[in-house]
Amino acid sequence: MSETDPARSVTGEDEVVDLCRELIRIDTSNYGDHSGPGEREAAEYVAEKLAEVGLEPKIFESHKGRASTVARIEGEDPSRPALLIHGHTDVVPANADDWTHHPFSGEIADGCVWGRGAVDMKDMDAMTLAVVRDRLRSGRKPPRDVVLAFLADEEAGGTYGAKYLVREHPELFEGVTEAIGEVGGFSFTVNEKLRLYLVETAEKGMHWMRLTVDGTAGHGSMTNDDNAITELCEAVARLGRHQWPVRVTKTVRAFLDELSDALGTELDPENMDETLAKLGGIARMIGTTLRNSAAPTMLGAGYKVNVIPGQATAHVDGRFLPGYEEEFLADLDRILGPRVKREDVHADKALETDFDGRLVDAMQSALSAEDPIARAVPYMLSGGTDAKSFDDLGIRCFGFAPLKLPPELDFAGMFHGVDERVPVDGLKFGVRVLDRFLDAS
Repeated sequence: MSETDPARSVTGEDEVVDLCRELIRIDTSNYGDHSGPGEREAAEYVAEKLAEVGLEPKIFESHKGRASTVARIEGEDPSRPALLIHGHTDVVPANADDWTHHPFSGEIADGCVWGRGAVDMKDMDAMTLAVVRDRLRSGRKPPRDVVLAFLADEEAGGTYGAKYLVREHPELFEGVTEAIGEVGGFSFTVNEKLRLYLVETAEKGMHWMRLTVDGTAGHGSMTNDDNAITELCEAVARLGRHQWPVRVTKTVRAFLDELSDALGTELDPENMDETLAKLGGIARMIGTTLRNSAAPTMLGAGYKVNVIPGQATAHVDGRFLPGYEEEFLADLDRILGPRVKREDVHADKALETDFDGRLVDAMQSALSAEDPIARAVPYMLSGGTDAKSFDDLGIRCFGFAPLKLPPELDFAGMFHGVDERVPVDGLKFGVRVLDRFLDAS
């Protein structure tokens, strides 16, 4: 590209907002059963944007419409281990009637880009595209090879996205030892002198499960001491009200130590109510990382008002802390009792890595360069990400999608919530930080 080419005047900051808006306008709702529109259009959009700057992206379709895009950027030193930057293009469904602005409009209002996926996670997809396009237009190679993966199906466990690629095309990730992805690098303002940026180094494992109770079918007017609905509802109520014991993992301990230092007070994990009250919206993300959890989410039984059904079912979203899966399952069976049959709908492991090394140093230096009061700290995500799949290849994974957020924004409430939005300034901040991060990593 010549020095006079006008395209070089376009920076990542210039185009990140439009990239984010255009991605949001592509409806990639994932209902978990292939009934949605699929991710193919988003995969083609990403591939086009990468091809425009000289890359050779490949699209992998695991099921009709369920497509992911992967590309590799050659670094200055290809002998070094490679870095993976991954993001998913699917989103959870949204009911437009509930939203202030249409969830697939990508509208800009009140200094934010609005829409489903604005924070989960088309913002990071857009920031990654913006940084890569800027660097390749200006001929700036990263220090080492970088693999880019824009993935399908993360919102339903990654079966048709990351898991498919890891199982069927592991060669795409040859030489990769580290990765960054979603739900980390966002800010929490403590005071005018300190802003914490939470980097995900751990995430809970999952057991999405179906509970079944078989009973005796009969007429609704007759006495029935073997009613499947009654038995199941009692078990689900016990589970939903159960107070799981506090278990402090190394990541949570490190986060509490950092938070204790920031707040100038010693924190007791066994008595966190007062501390969580000070954390605002992120308290919901932090509070549940102290315990295993099991949330009843669906109930089903019966087909007629005067018929007692012979079976009742429920679904539960179970999450366990790293190192506590066996305890979680044992507690679960004890709470439910012998009449309840439990089977997994989807299960995956917990992850935890140390908060150290060159990559962590690169995160801190990149954040500090753009925000002088930044301090990167480790935290555990209560949910799960595609990092679980890449861990199967021995890749060390972090959540680092940097955003400097207004203190009043309920960031945790944006995930899968109504009126999801991301600040325009936050997107531009993220581009600058990611660009610096690549140079330092």
